[in-house]
Amino acid sequence: MSNKFSKAALLTGTIMAGAVIASPAYAQVDGQDEPALQAEPQDTAAAPIVVTGSRIARRNVDTAAPVAIVQDEEFALSGTVNVENVINTLPQVIPGTTSFSNNPGNGTATLNLRGLGTTRTLVLVNGRRWMFFDTAQIVDLNTIPSFLLDSVDVVTGGASAVYGSDALAGVVNFRLKNVEGLELGGQYSITERGDGARYQVHGAIGTSFDDGRGSATVYAEYYNRDAIFQGDREFSNFSIGAETFGVPLQQFGSSLLEETRLTYRGDGTDSAGVFNANGLGFFATPGNLVPYDGRTYNYAPANYLQLPQERYLVGGYADYEIGNGHTAYTEVAYVNNRVAQELAPTPILVNLGLDIDYVSGFLDQDTIDALNALDASESGADAGDGIVDVQVRRRLTEAGSRNSLDERSAFRVLGGLTGPINDFLQYDAYYSFARTRNSNIQQGNASLSRFSAGLDGTGSAPINIFGRGQLTPAQVNSFRIQAQNSDISTLQVITGAVSGTFGDFAIGENSDPIGFAVGVERRRVSARFIPDEFLASGDVAGFNAGEPTDGSYSVNEVFGELNVPIEFGSARLELNGAARYSDYSLDTVGGAFTWAAGVEFAPIPDVMFRGQYQRAIRAPNVGELFAGSAIGFPGATDPCGTADATSGALRQQCIANGVPAANLGNAALIQPDGQTAAFFGGNPNLAEETSDSFTVGVVLQPSFIPGLTITADYFDIEIKDAITTITLQTALDLCFDGTATDVSSVNCAPFVGTRDSTGSFDRNNAPRLGGANIANLAVSGVDLEIGYTTTLPFSLMTDSGEQDLNLSFLGTWTESSTFAPDQNDPTNVIECSGFFAGNCGEPTPEFKWTARASFVDGPLTTSIRWRHLDSVDDQGTGADPDFATFNGIDTIDSYDLIDLTFSFEATEKLTFTVGVNNLFDTLPGTPIFDANGVVTNRPNSLLLGDNQEQANTYPSTYDVLGRDFFASVNLKF
Repeated sequence: MSNKFSKAALLTGTIMAGAVIASPAYAQVDGQDEPALQAEPQDTAAAPIVVTGSRIARRNVDTAAPVAIVQDEEFALSGTVNVENVINTLPQVIPGTTSFSNNPGNGTATLNLRGLGTTRTLVLVNGRRWMFFDTAQIVDLNTIPSFLLDSVDVVTGGASAVYGSDALAGVVNFRLKNVEGLELGGQYSITERGDGARYQVHGAIGTSFDDGRGSATVYAEYYNRDAIFQGDREFSNFSIGAETFGVPLQQFGSSLLEETRLTYRGDGTDSAGVFNANGLGFFATPGNLVPYDGRTYNYAPANYLQLPQERYLVGGYADYEIGNGHTAYTEVAYVNNRVAQELAPTPILVNLGLDIDYVSGFLDQDTIDALNALDASESGADAGDGIVDVQVRRRLTEAGSRNSLDERSAFRVLGGLTGPINDFLQYDAYYSFARTRNSNIQQGNASLSRFSAGLDGTGSAPINIFGRGQLTPAQVNSFRIQAQNSDISTLQVITGAVSGTFGDFAIGENSDPIGFAVGVERRRVSARFIPDEFLASGDVAGFNAGEPTDGSYSVNEVFGELNVPIEFGSARLELNGAARYSDYSLDTVGGAFTWAAGVEFAPIPDVMFRGQYQRAIRAPNVGELFAGSAIGFPGATDPCGTADATSGALRQQCIANGVPAANLGNAALIQPDGQTAAFFGGNPNLAEETSDSFTVGVVLQPSFIPGLTITADYFDIEIKDAITTITLQTALDLCFDGTATDVSSVNCAPFVGTRDSTGSFDRNNAPRLGGANIANLAVSGVDLEIGYTTTLPFSLMTDSGEQDLNLSFLGTWTESSTFAPDQNDPTNVIECSGFFAGNCGEPTPEFKWTARASFVDGPLTTSIRWRHLDSVDDQGTGADPDFATFNGIDTIDSYDLIDLTFSFEATEKLTFTVGVNNLFDTLPGTPIFDANGVVTNRPNSLLLGDNQEQANTYPSTYDVLGRDFFASVNLKF
């Protein structure tokens, strides 16, 4: 499309386009603007261009692989400033980490194509690798300037033969435009509830110089986003759940209370009755220990729903013809991005010997007497030693909320040279260096050892945890710590390629010459994670501890492509192939060969068939190879805490794993929290992943219906030897499967010796899970794209009496999306198409689409967007639990959002745009509670309990802001 921002470009309203539809186009209706979806008329004199998915310059922009294109108009009409907000609406995409990812989250925005994982999607900017942000080598979409986007190309299927490692699910290429003159703009957004304000200002200046031999663009942007807390929305003010324990949906918080909960771990007799039948007591009033009454702490309102963000972005790109067509070019980008996460105050859990005399100043006499009597009744050397063995569960509200601030400073520089070798050959070579440094500052952590020392008599002074609000500032300071972590990631690329034709050699006199490209490339990646000393040692509660990571590797590659076009009469046949050999410095990967072969056939100009088969690889990233152990708290249900554990083979498995027989099925003891600790780490013995993908499709541009384009493509992608650290839930299900599985088997290795005396998993000795090349991932389905442009015989803004109507539809039917945690076990394949939660996580609807209708009446555009997600079922539905039985949700209903935008071009230089997203304010329903906190109503299916991700729903998939308004202005000189 044109690099200039014009009425014809902004107001076409047809947003999503398939690159492959640029086979010969047909005349438009006289006077009608040419829509973005319609193919460009072929011009045999036009200069060849390079399309995403190939390095060969060609006059036709079609390829054998399907390419969906998001034009820049979509960002303007949807009121989007951050790239993620448009990308995640594409039917090919399952949301990754977003601005609503607080816990889990890391302050980034990532791209997950086809639901195959963010590490398996290659992100490019202007056809080249972009900077990544951590040891997983993932691109943060926050680093891409959305206001400079010309288009976004989404290529389906493996593309390693063209671009190298990582392109298993496909490639997403962000194309930046050249700017002519000065552009200034800004946007402001706010929800109907008056919160979550976002504003952005940007500017860019571009010019040609030295009689057109050179051009340069310089740009800058500032963006700010306010926080929204979960407590600011009625649906997320309370955390709800409990269905997995066979009780009705209810307020379901944490057992780590502000009042402090104690679990007695000794063998004495509680003659005073300060503990309940499960050995649990708490301090309902300060200093007075009484039996625990089952209350929980509502951690939800203190968590962010929308993360705050502040971003500065500056950069530029330039080129200069140094002579005879040889052009030097450069790109520079710098981004400073600050995103915070906020969680409820630190929950601390420690097992210790409580020194009764040491803390007696904080206890009433009845409690002191009860603890002394308990101590006296213990056996052996423990009797009368003044120590009571307890597990302490405390919410450190006096220390304030936990806040994690990520400040990422990233820069990238690139320099290259391109030009002709002769009349038929062109060369291009460049070097790029990218570096990202993240400074992560955590507030609200606590030292486990210092906290324990204030209770077991080994500290300099006791601390008062025996009741809500009892800790003094001095006591808090005795154990509270600030932690600072750092990430440093670098990427270096040096590549050179020669492309062109074999002179005028072609098959047939009407055919274009055969094209080819050959080249070499070297990449080096390195990443480090430098944790704070407390986090590295594990002596921390609050945010997750982790050990240092430091690693790097390099790869040398040689690649080639061939394109053979054949024209005969009105028919066209095009054959293409690509191959790449990669030599990795990693012994476990070594040499790897990838390839692709494709064909396009147009028997008549109205119809084109296409297909491609590709072999691709992904080398393990630095984190997967070299990461130190880090603790996480994934949601999972321990089978030993369910009713099934009271009998049969599951009972024997749980007992053999260390669960006391008396506690089997007692969820309050076996799993006192919905989140269970687990350690995760790297594996230096990992090899590469391998994918095979094929696509077949058809493009229809019927000459008898001018303005209509239809594309349909079937895709099938399978990834073998997939690197996976299986989820804690999957690991639990593989071990505690209720069959004859021996708990000493490899499937149960993560759980050996990890339970405490009550049968729950010990946070200080949690299960350990690591990556391995053991899984299989597969996805298949159909992408359908329809675009239609016509005129309507009425107008309010023009003298012609006509206005344009532009319609577009982009949808995906996901036939299957499977995950096999053990690729050698065909009986254990998890289907995720049409499911959510469990082992599937983020919802994967069978049908997802985005459609837009735009009415272009002179300077005024009225545009309506329809976003649809099909219904999804809980992945565990049909087994225990049945969520609906307990007022939970087994099925999230079909989901539709309507957005409305008005754009007015006041002059050729000034454009105003206003709009509202989620026009009908579709949100998760509001729960109503009885006096016991049980949900008495059944709100809509967006409100979830135990099968939620966070905020009682899936906030990256389903809107949580509500009706959201935006206004923008764009000025050009």
